[in-house]
Amino acid sequence: MTMIRQETSAVRSARWRWTALATAVAVGTGSLLAVQPAAAEEDPWVAEVVQDNGVEDVYRFTVPNSAIQPATGITGSVVAVEGNFAPGKTWTTLNMGSSGGNWSSTIGPLEPGLYYYQYSARPSWNQDAIGFRNPGSPQEVTSHPTWNTLFVDGPGAEWLADVPGGGQLQDLTYRSTVTKAERSALVWTPPGFDVDRAEPYPVLYLLQDEGQSYREWVELGRLQQILDNLALSGDAEPMVVVMADGESDNITREVINNVLPATEKKFNVSRKGEDRAIAGIGRGAAQALGLMIEKEREFANVGSFSGYLDPNTRKIQSKQINRVTDVVRLYTGNVTDPRYNATVELADTFTSAGVEFQSDGSDPDTGGTWDTWQKNLHDFAQRVFRDSGDSGPSEGHLPLTPHSLPAAGTTPTPWIDENGVVTFETGTEFANANNVTVWGNFGPAGSWPRTPMVKQDDGRWRLTMPVEAGSYYYKFVVEGSDRKDTANPTTVLSEPNWSTFQVPGDETLRGEYTTPVAPEARGEVTVMSYTSVATGNPTRSAYVWTPPGYDPERAEAYPVFYLQHGGGQTWTDWIEVGFAAQILDNHLAKGDMVPMVVVMANGNGVNFQNELFQQIIPATEAAYNTSADPQNRAIAGLSMGSGLALNTLYQYPGEFAYVGAMSAFSNPPASADVQAINDGTTLLRIYTGDVQDFTYQNTLGLVNALNARGIDHEFAPVIPGPHSWDVWQKALIDFLPRLFQG
Repeated sequence: MTMIRQETSAVRSARWRWTALATAVAVGTGSLLAVQPAAAEEDPWVAEVVQDNGVEDVYRFTVPNSAIQPATGITGSVVAVEGNFAPGKTWTTLNMGSSGGNWSSTIGPLEPGLYYYQYSARPSWNQDAIGFRNPGSPQEVTSHPTWNTLFVDGPGAEWLADVPGGGQLQDLTYRSTVTKAERSALVWTPPGFDVDRAEPYPVLYLLQDEGQSYREWVELGRLQQILDNLALSGDAEPMVVVMADGESDNITREVINNVLPATEKKFNVSRKGEDRAIAGIGRGAAQALGLMIEKEREFANVGSFSGYLDPNTRKIQSKQINRVTDVVRLYTGNVTDPRYNATVELADTFTSAGVEFQSDGSDPDTGGTWDTWQKNLHDFAQRVFRDSGDSGPSEGHLPLTPHSLPAAGTTPTPWIDENGVVTFETGTEFANANNVTVWGNFGPAGSWPRTPMVKQDDGRWRLTMPVEAGSYYYKFVVEGSDRKDTANPTTVLSEPNWSTFQVPGDETLRGEYTTPVAPEARGEVTVMSYTSVATGNPTRSAYVWTPPGYDPERAEAYPVFYLQHGGGQTWTDWIEVGFAAQILDNHLAKGDMVPMVVVMANGNGVNFQNELFQQIIPATEAAYNTSADPQNRAIAGLSMGSGLALNTLYQYPGEFAYVGAMSAFSNPPASADVQAINDGTTLLRIYTGDVQDFTYQNTLGLVNALNARGIDHEFAPVIPGPHSWDVWQKALIDFLPRLFQG
């Protein structure tokens, strides 16, 4: 059962996450978690899909068709939600489907944190998209009028959450001697701010990047929540924070002659340089650094977020800077941050000039986005106006080293660096295209967003983003037309436009099991040909995996596992897309799987049971040293393949002691011999994705039917994700160690 609730920012105290290799439990749908109550959200077009299977933070975006023309002036035939949903919080696009007068798209689970998004429509694929927002929701992002925000509470984002008893925000208006006009800033005062305190408060001044509004510190940077949490926990010195408007032809005069006096007149803040800090993003960072160099005594604490040094900056007087500054700290995102190399150069310049500074290194998770700058602000605010002790980089951050990509068109793509940053590049054949995207399983839980590529000067298109460890499949979409990455040598037989790649690493489950093991520890994948019962197609092929050290003469025949593909797929998919060989290799190398032979045959267009028993099994037993004992035979499949496996169980109970069904359907027929099924089956285990998996309700129906008929089975914990290889890989990882264990 599922329902939709309007999401709030109330903190949820407990979060359930699916864990592969979980303890097996035999449960039915009655054991799933209860529906959570509904509540209100600011954008009524966004709702959390509340599932009774424990999967949280899946969101559905729904746009009434009637709202598109008034918002955009067009009747959109391509409608989407765009936001920072891709890896590394990269901006990406989720196409919406039309049904019942609405357009909708579902994505999740979303990791805790802040998301910003807009809706878009375009008349056709080769025309520009027009962004819009729900006109019934409040304006949230000043510099991006079509954007909304969504905050997802949860572990790791507590420091970004609302907290009672926090500080106050207020506007500061002053007359600028630079612009000869009235200007504004935004000011945060700490909890318990005392206008009459004998000791004036220290003050932190912040400057925004070019193209931003100073109000983005609050709207996208969540400054109020960050500072509230730090102040209430005692992790930052009570201070006043001024978000000034750095859009100025003379930032030195604007800050020194206008912002500082206006702040000091209205608020109880110190006028001493040792009690002042200044930081900024991009251009704002360059402005802050310039003020540090030009006005050495005005700011004792300086932060550069994705910054650079203005080439017009006068000569650096390092001795003077070192004498009057307490903290000079440089921050940058990963190599996707447009100012990553500029920060590397800045650090080198300061080192050469003798400036004493701290480096936070490179944040490996995010690039030049508010997700990075939120963390920068959180770190910097804890260091100013107090002795913070450790001056090194944040935990897990990488050293600052120059970054470059291979010359265009010189190597196979995508390029994957040692930190999992992936770069896709087309040739010049799409130079005249209006939009090119990468469509792959990079979204949350293996969903398929279309991430925009950027056109280069030479006509090629490029996209760089961090991707967590695991295996991936993708294609280029050029103005709605699917295209193969011809520079990627991998192939997918059933999907000619798809390409694949793998990001090594053990920090994720799929990464751990799809990263290749040492060559000597790998099994062998061979092709087995067999005669088929299919009319007009007498010869078919199957992939067969045999374990390392496989002995065709071994006295004890090997257990055998028949693993089936899904609809629209074929015998190659478990190897080419599912990376089954790597999963098998890793399980065996870890010692948690019985050595076995795995057969991946073609289940398309035949009476599968006839094909299996008359052709596939005899061919396997003739070519490989496999057991004919049903206790040493297993069968499983995904989607259509789950139906083939289950129907084999129903029609031939006792022939396979182990049966697995992924994204499953095929309820037991009235003729099924329940006693024979239970007596002859050691394990029947059912897997499914969450509500995003279009067979989810079928699987719940199957589990109910198995319960009603009294057929013994296990219903594995629901795997967050859609009808996708990410879900099926996790199911296979979970299933393999359970086979042939006696």
